[in-house]
Amino acid sequence: MTKQDSSKRKPNRPYPEFLLFTTCNGRWYYKLQFKNFVSFFVLTFSCALTFTGITEAQTAPQPHEYVPHHLLGLIHAPEVHRELKMTQGQINQLEKLFDQIDGQWWRSRNLKVGEKTAVILKLEETVDNWLQTNCTAEQRLRLQQLELRSQGTRMLLRTDVQEKLSLSELQVRSIFELAQATQNAQTELQKAIRQNLPTEELRGAVSKAQEAEQKVFLTLLKSDQIAKLRELAGREFDTSGLKRIFPKAPELIASKHWINTKPLTLANLRGKVVLLHFYAFQCHNCKANFDVYRRWHEKFGDQVVLIGIQTPETALERDPVAVARAAGNEELTFPILIDLEAANWKNWSNTMWPTVYVIDKQGYLRQWWQGELRWQGATGDQAIEKLVEELILESS
Repeated sequence: MTKQDSSKRKPNRPYPEFLLFTTCNGRWYYKLQFKNFVSFFVLTFSCALTFTGITEAQTAPQPHEYVPHHLLGLIHAPEVHRELKMTQGQINQLEKLFDQIDGQWWRSRNLKVGEKTAVILKLEETVDNWLQTNCTAEQRLRLQQLELRSQGTRMLLRTDVQEKLSLSELQVRSIFELAQATQNAQTELQKAIRQNLPTEELRGAVSKAQEAEQKVFLTLLKSDQIAKLRELAGREFDTSGLKRIFPKAPELIASKHWINTKPLTLANLRGKVVLLHFYAFQCHNCKANFDVYRRWHEKFGDQVVLIGIQTPETALERDPVAVARAAGNEELTFPILIDLEAANWKNWSNTMWPTVYVIDKQGYLRQWWQGELRWQGATGDQAIEKLVEELILESS
């Protein structure tokens, strides 16, 4: 994508749905919660917790393709580790597994749907094998329950759930049609956002479709099926409150050109929050963020490490002397890696100038924003600042 193109786009991938099971006056009911990261325009990891099987060219999608894949995100969440009563030894081994799989998981987000599906399924198989070897039967069962809860009404499109609940063909078809209606409404809304078109009517359509899908348990399931589903999903657990559901940030690829610092690695920055952004000094969208970066660098001081990765597009941006001169002229005093070969851009599978990534003290990605932080009234800078302030308070 060119820098000119980036001026016309805003991030628009919403956070996925979660089903919350709870009780009220002895009655079991549900709530389908649609959650965003502070702003609808904050980008989230669509391949981490979303649908991976639906291809654009497919004319007859199957029900199971509408089931979101949440396992990778769930297994990264400390809240899930505590729920599973994992030992520190298990968590340490899990961290080693993440070192093996997170790079592939992260880079898969921009693949074509079919290719992304293959990667996600392969990684889920790797995780399943690890669970079989390193976790107890009770822990594996509880994780399966959490995965079902995280999939919301879409769990009913899983063939194993259909068999256990003895769902009829009519029930499956009705649930599938409701899922399709929700997905189609969300697709149209996202398309309108990307094209900067009015969205009020489309947002209403999404809400209406979601509400219809939420009524599945009351309108389509029989009492004995609800009882079986309650047993399958296990005790209550609010998956919408999980905070760390993304992979570890890719390590920086070394460069002999740094400004304002000696060479840095993310591994050596553990214990500090890191704000990492890709930019090109002649990109006017990037320049629109410079005053925010300067403010962050001054505001957070030693508590946060701000790193710029200057990835060239023009000939002048490939000149380290010109990059350093521009940084000085713009009073960018934070560390800057000059990535002449775009090695980090490729390793991060980045797609846009500018993009800002938030990395927690343990080195995990927590949020990111593509484009200008304050594009047409957006408040990306405020959303990120709020998160950073929370991350500073987290233990290392």
